[in-house]
Amino acid sequence: MKYELYYWPGIQGRGEFIRLALEDAGADYVDVARRPKGIEAMMVQMKRNGIFACPFLRAGSTVVAQTALILHYLGPRLGLAPKSEKARLWLHQQQLTISDWLVEAHDTHHPVGSGLYYEDQKAEAARRAQDFRRQRLPKFLAHFERLERPKGFTYLDLSLFQMIEGLRYAFPRTMQRLRYPRLAALHDKVAARPRLAGYLASERRIAFNRQGIFRHYPELDSG
Repeated sequence: MKYELYYWPGIQGRGEFIRLALEDAGADYVDVARRPKGIEAMMVQMKRNGIFACPFLRAGSTVVAQTALILHYLGPRLGLAPKSEKARLWLHQQQLTISDWLVEAHDTHHPVGSGLYYEDQKAEAARRAQDFRRQRLPKFLAHFERLERPKGFTYLDLSLFQMIEGLRYAFPRTMQRLRYPRLAALHDKVAARPRLAGYLASERRIAFNRQGIFRHYPELDSG
């Protein structure tokens, strides 16, 4: 199966969770919007399939949107999910929790509205980031630190790697202070996987920047 991934070409964002799964599995895929006229093609597919927002994935005649659902679909097909339905649903549940976590990370720099510039909501962002650093971030980290994951490698491991990567970029001081040894070990183990290591070192891996979900503003990582 050749997969078509549709997501914004200049950011990692939610699409990166899908890219990591495809790259780690050595799947045959194309990142459509990064090709010439790819964004136009993406908009056509969104309208045709009643999709509210990217990322979405096309596999033959099947089109799936929403990051967690895409991974739920891809997991068994890429060998990144358990065989039993019960275990796959448990995995999906954890991925949905990561989706919540990701929204909270985004809202540290855009707490009022996504359509406003960061500079238009800096005071509110400072308050939101402080609560995130002191309350919400430790709570999410503690949950996944103690979580007993299923045997074998799954897309949840890839997603946790991406969360740690993004949070270390956005909140380096805070993440250095917090202790999460199991997650830190998982991060390093995932980064060393041969296919993924190659991807991370390649031009296919978009660098973190101030257009994506994880953004580094020093003033939001202090206090």
